[in-house]
Amino acid sequence: MMLLLTPRDVAQIVRAQGLAGALQRLASAIEADFRRWAAFDKSARLASHSRDGVIELMPISDGVRYGFKYVNGHPGNTRLGLPTVMAFGVLADVATGAPVLLSELTISTALRTAATSALAARALARPGSRTMALIGNGAQAEFQALAFHHLLGIDEIRAFDIDPAATAKLRRHLQAVRGLRVRACGSAAEAVRGADIVTTATADKTRAAVVRADMVEPGMHVNAIGGDCPGKTELHPDVLRRARVIVEYEPQTRIEGDIQQLPSDFAVTELWQVLQGSAPGREHAQQVTVFDSVGFALEDFSALRWLRDSALELGLGSAAALVPELVDPKDLYALLEHAPRQATTPVCAEPAALLST
Repeated sequence: MMLLLTPRDVAQIVRAQGLAGALQRLASAIEADFRRWAAFDKSARLASHSRDGVIELMPISDGVRYGFKYVNGHPGNTRLGLPTVMAFGVLADVATGAPVLLSELTISTALRTAATSALAARALARPGSRTMALIGNGAQAEFQALAFHHLLGIDEIRAFDIDPAATAKLRRHLQAVRGLRVRACGSAAEAVRGADIVTTATADKTRAAVVRADMVEPGMHVNAIGGDCPGKTELHPDVLRRARVIVEYEPQTRIEGDIQQLPSDFAVTELWQVLQGSAPGREHAQQVTVFDSVGFALEDFSALRWLRDSALELGLGSAAALVPELVDPKDLYALLEHAPRQATTPVCAEPAALLST
């Protein structure tokens, strides 16, 4: 039987571990997997782009477990009452191909993105960083703020969004967090001025320059997480040219990240090299660093491992028979012969007719 985890189950895991504890455990799982980079069969994600957004599959395997995530990105969804990002994921046993976990990954993607950002910033931001500009205050913003607060000691967030209601939402959610101040700013430039770390988490699928080179000060670390598909950027190319740039998986980031704006020979370093110690992170206090993060399947693999281990520890989730249980594994047709008959509901011309009964 496969383990099924719903959004409610994941929320219970986070409540049981505490948000700080959950982020720490998740960051540790991600770091452990990046450190064994060579063990993974890796590929860029498969993306299906449309006028309104993108739907992606993100596969990866370490030879023992195979994992994938289904995820979308539709910036206009909020007008329809839907999240911009929705996701679920599967872990399967490589030896048999049998699925062992089916889990929601919408909440978990927000958590793993924030944990990965903080993990990279440990190596790239100046020691003692305390202030962070947070540009784009949508669904990912609280997770970024809390990950940097709990894992790096950030105590001031300088928030800006073109929608003031988004910033108000962020301040409301974080007002009770001890030791963390949130200050609303009137522009991206105001938010960035004097910050130790700059996080960009915007959603519009456009080539934008949310952060320009004249806004970047020596020693800043830029955590760019919103540019994550072809034609979608947040940093002016000159920001990248003056910085040490770290990426997750170069073949994917060349297509989707902010470095898509630069020639293919523009030098970048992959995060696993920094975490393993085979390449430096920050080299000196005045250096500008950029984590050009697009999200990589290894991070979701780590999140699925964390979810399964946590659910088993806490006794959460439910068993689901996604794969047929057969007396004779060569006789699939027998399942149809012995299936119980059930009453059917007539198909209505209008879906609303079902909702009103």
